[in-house]
Amino acid sequence: MGGIAILIPAAGASARMRGTDKLLEEVEGRALLRRQAEEALQVADHVAVALPAHDHPRVRAIQGLPVQVVEVPDAHLGMSSALRRGVAMLPRGIDAVLVLPADMPELTAPDLAAVIAGFRAVPRPTLQQATAADGTPGHPVLFPADCFPALLNLSGDQGARRVLDANAHRLRHVALPGSRAVTDLDTPEAWQAWRDRNQAPCAAE
Repeated sequence: MGGIAILIPAAGASARMRGTDKLLEEVEGRALLRRQAEEALQVADHVAVALPAHDHPRVRAIQGLPVQVVEVPDAHLGMSSALRRGVAMLPRGIDAVLVLPADMPELTAPDLAAVIAGFRAVPRPTLQQATAADGTPGHPVLFPADCFPALLNLSGDQGARRVLDANAHRLRHVALPGSRAVTDLDTPEAWQAWRDRNQAPCAAE
């Protein structure tokens, strides 16, 4: 098949939101999870969303979109569960998977395309990691297909850090504008501060 898949790990409990679900917060008139999926669909050949269950409330947020829903019943064991199950369910022959965190509301389709272009621009498979404009490593991160076995062996809540470290010699960075590659919102306070920063200024008389 070939092509690029995007995996959106969205199986976490959103525990730090103290009763609300960060992935259902509204961004640009859409639930954040739907926004992420729609941005991904603009640039990927296949989009998978890892969720706690097929009947989870988050499923309604992506209803009608041509995405693959991957159930993660052991999501309580950490981020690695979503990565393992998501990668295991990807179509055969995919060239690479870009892991797009569900809670980063500033990432756009052109940002994802820039990371994918970095992968396509070199003759040998490389890992691609987005950074802030100042070089701070962030997300998303793209893993070529030869990393899939390592991703399938992850455990705990460290995500794919172990795979990144083991492949540091072929990790390339893609700088994105501003701080969008490192802006994730995990608490009500973070959401409020982000909304305050992004409010449209009052029109002049």
